[in-house]
Amino acid sequence: MKKILVIGSTGQIGSELTLALRKEFGGENVIAGIRKTAPSKQILETGPCEVVDATIREQMERAVEKHDIDTIVHMAAILSAVGEQNPMMAWNVNMNGLINVLECARDRKMDRVLVPSSIAVFGPGTPLDNTPQETILRPTTMYGITKVAGELLGDYYVLKYGLDVRGLRYPGIISHETLPGGGTTDYAVAIYYEAVKNKKYTCFVREDTRLPMMYMPDCLKATISLLKADFNKLRHHCDFNVSAMSFSVKELADSIKKYIPEFEVSYEPDFRQKIADSWPNSIDDSYAREEWGWKPDYDLDAMTRDMLSALQRKHQQGFI
Repeated sequence: MKKILVIGSTGQIGSELTLALRKEFGGENVIAGIRKTAPSKQILETGPCEVVDATIREQMERAVEKHDIDTIVHMAAILSAVGEQNPMMAWNVNMNGLINVLECARDRKMDRVLVPSSIAVFGPGTPLDNTPQETILRPTTMYGITKVAGELLGDYYVLKYGLDVRGLRYPGIISHETLPGGGTTDYAVAIYYEAVKNKKYTCFVREDTRLPMMYMPDCLKATISLLKADFNKLRHHCDFNVSAMSFSVKELADSIKKYIPEFEVSYEPDFRQKIADSWPNSIDDSYAREEWGWKPDYDLDAMTRDMLSALQRKHQQGFI
């Protein structure tokens, strides 16, 4: 890998991943692909930026040619909750954007493509506890459908064209840097912000809702580790389960109350409850551990301490 293009570099994960990749590979070697959202000052100042809408292949081709790109990290996607409000937009961005990335990479014989997937690939009929990597995939959201199709497409390009495509199924991702962008697990981020700002939070899923989660430092670690992994040692490619912890909303709230005793949570489940109910309680990520050495660093309490410390500093400084 010499030059990496990150498409979707202003999203919740993409914004932090772009900076982490620049730290790993050098700022000049990681190009931030931006669309409508203005990039942060850090992204603007630490390396090149290009306007890249994944659904417009000509735009992508220009950026690839200009910077001699040999690796694409494709982070652009419409997430589950937003996708249910506009399914056709989700299909267009998630599927047509992916096809453009894969075809561009194939035509130019790139070194590799990384395309994240999600626990949204799971659905009715999937075992809820310790969900295996190879299992029934029958999602009930357009987002999940596009992620299943994306995994299959990636594997197809590996088998038919010999293109190095790899991907990992993100659980819910929690961060104090960038707000999430319309996913079902957004409550696990919002709850920390509201605990610090207002000492109360109204959650859009039930207190017993349990889902796999991961703290952003572990998300970045997993993504970069898979990106750097030896292709010849991978038996799987585009569907790696990864996780760090699983907890219910009540367990999350109780973790916060250890540090903010007066914190209160109420519950008003909405349409996102049905989505959450279709996803696993916990997942088995043994293939990722075996094939490329995945191992998380954070559990729930370690994450809570770090999240609250960071958000309390921001609150005191007037940033939130």
